[in-house]
Amino acid sequence: MAPNPYNQQVIDEFRSNGGEVPSFPGTAKLLLLTTTGAQSGKARTSPLAYLREGDDVVVFGSYAGRPEHPQWYRNLVADPSVTIEVGTETYAARARVAEGDERTRIWDAQKAAVPQFADYETSTTREIPVVILERA
Repeated sequence: MAPNPYNQQVIDEFRSNGGEVPSFPGTAKLLLLTTTGAQSGKARTSPLAYLREGDDVVVFGSYAGRPEHPQWYRNLVADPSVTIEVGTETYAARARVAEGDERTRIWDAQKAAVPQFADYETSTTREIPVVILERA
């Protein structure tokens, strides 16, 4: 399954502009996350907003407040070995889902940095996953 046309446009723009996406609205920084399809076994790349957490980066399974988790999240739960593109750097990472106080602290920081994420939270009954990507 290829990325939807909008995501593919963002991916192409990201890669053509050294990790910048000038057409992307809002204040969120973007990275590209490549997971392995849980069923297909194929590489799947998703543009995602992220937050820095020390040496790690953190992504959020908001799926714009939809009732289900995004496919990329289900993929990394099945196989936490991922590839990240941040700016012009590409590297392997291991994903882990934050829990408890760690999740709350990071999630609150993301909502403060990008208030749209608070809207996503009120649009769904599920807990939005906070995923820490640690350099492998």
